[in-house]
Amino acid sequence: GIAHDFNNILGAVIGYAELALLNAGKDAKAKSNIEMILAAGSRAKDLVSQILAFSRQSDEERKPVQLDTVLGEVVKFMRASLPSTIDIRKDIAASIDDILADPVQIHQVLMNLCTNALHAMNEQGGILDLKLASVTVGAEHASELPDLKPGPYVKMTVQDSGHGMSEAIMARIFDPYFTTKGKGVGTGLGLSVVHGIVKKHEGAIRVRSELGKGSVFDLYFPAVPKEQAPTARGQEQLLRGQESILLIDDELALADMGKEMLEYLGYQVETMTSSVDALALFKNDPFRFDLVITDMTMPNMTGDILAAELMRIRNDIPVIICTGYSERLMEEKAKAAKISGLVMKPILMAKLARAIREALDAQQGTRTTAGGT
Repeated sequence: GIAHDFNNILGAVIGYAELALLNAGKDAKAKSNIEMILAAGSRAKDLVSQILAFSRQSDEERKPVQLDTVLGEVVKFMRASLPSTIDIRKDIAASIDDILADPVQIHQVLMNLCTNALHAMNEQGGILDLKLASVTVGAEHASELPDLKPGPYVKMTVQDSGHGMSEAIMARIFDPYFTTKGKGVGTGLGLSVVHGIVKKHEGAIRVRSELGKGSVFDLYFPAVPKEQAPTARGQEQLLRGQESILLIDDELALADMGKEMLEYLGYQVETMTSSVDALALFKNDPFRFDLVITDMTMPNMTGDILAAELMRIRNDIPVIICTGYSERLMEEKAKAAKISGLVMKPILMAKLARAIREALDAQQGTRTTAGGT
């Protein structure tokens, strides 16, 4: 339920940001700011998925991750709130292998380490050095990196020029709830979470520090050769159309946003915030609409029940359901209920546009086959 509500909030943030980006014209600064909103929204979307995966006790999704991309995002986020006394420097090797990881967790690791480094330099300022390099771990590294198997790794270094740590503190930094920060500043969970994530990714952490001379965190992640990593797709093309669509969502902001998105794509759109009223409208003129898009979780009548009622009135009407729940579970239900498409919340315009065209084109293909042409 919390994930559903949060996805609705995220849906409005991401959706209106996408619309704002489309209308930003040639304003480079506005485009850059909106892209940062979308990047943050995407991270939040992935985080909700991670929470759902954790609640189901299932494994997180791991895929090839470009650490230089994650590093760039984190630096952009942090620069906006940094005092002028702190300078961020990046040193990224020319060719860095990918790592097989959960991108949300890697983002979390880097954010936690950078936040700790900034706290260490907050009073007097300093330099935050971020480095990435491809390294090979061999038998000669066994004493300092005993947990690592020999092979290729990506080494990520977070170094600050802050107050440093004593050996006694260094011995406890990965203990849950241990913190040297004042009350209300830290929970003592940041480095504990970092340690857990790195270990789960079959990596290792090496820490070096000296009082008054700052700290260095070296993180090692098993590398994935570039040829094994799928190539990144460019910006997805927005597929368009001219058909008539009935859109139902009990959240007025999402209904209005969806209408604006669909009209931008060229469609004629009627919106409803009540599934009961939408059913009555459809029953009054079943062939007015070429496709129906409905939210899954609504009062009085859920999206799957509404879809069944609509198809009882007109069995060839394509229906797309939008949901924030488990994709695998919903796919099984959708297939059983003969739903034409499933779009996961928060909705991205390109994915919605593609789902609409697939549903409409499939229906037209069925009509052509049925007509014998």
